[in-house]
Amino acid sequence: MKAPSGRNFDHDGAFTISGLDFCNQSVIIPIVNEPFKKGEADMRSKNPELMAKIKDFINQFILSASRTPSVDEIAKGVGISKGTAHNYLKEMNERRMIFYQDGELQNRITDKCSWENVGMPISGVIPCGTPEQQVEDVEEYVFMPRALVGSGDFFILRASGDSMIDAGIDSGDLVVIRRQLEASPGQIVAALVDGGSTLKRLEYDEEDERYYLQPENQAMNYEPIYDSNISIQGVAIRVMKSLE
Repeated sequence: MKAPSGRNFDHDGAFTISGLDFCNQSVIIPIVNEPFKKGEADMRSKNPELMAKIKDFINQFILSASRTPSVDEIAKGVGISKGTAHNYLKEMNERRMIFYQDGELQNRITDKCSWENVGMPISGVIPCGTPEQQVEDVEEYVFMPRALVGSGDFFILRASGDSMIDAGIDSGDLVVIRRQLEASPGQIVAALVDGGSTLKRLEYDEEDERYYLQPENQAMNYEPIYDSNISIQGVAIRVMKSLE
């Protein structure tokens, strides 16, 4: 059979296609589209720029809040609806950009985060005495990641003076102290001497067979502290200083 070659209109409003007459009749010509491959339609509907924006918001939120954001917080932070945020999180999970399942959100940052913090008081003197007196000596309480300080009980001394500048401890620096009543020669210790607090390096005099506290400031040549009543309260493990 020869295929139809064209169409012509007659004077009555009818038209013919190669001899076939259509007089004011409705003709439905089906249009068949090639189907999308599996998942192709969903992927096309997601905006890559929005996914990148959501990913960046999640990262920044984790670093500032030390936890993952909720779907509602993501929606508000990015400026989209909660439903849209949920759908995008599911798509990002499918693409392995994040892990999101049953409301649990994780990414590469959370996998490397140390969530455990330890509280410690900041004081200009060694907190001692009754619990009530110790609280009175405290300027404020701060929290530090356990991964930075390890196990133990801690307090922070605000250094005052220049007796330990050669050890890298300047006036105003914050020195993290692990509470312990014993120390080894060579360690920088927080100690009580004659009722006062001091931060010095513990040394041992072989000739006199006794311990002493050694300042570290060659320019000032401070005298070492020999005292039979030296009471070790802790060992310095970390120094925090301002570079401004």
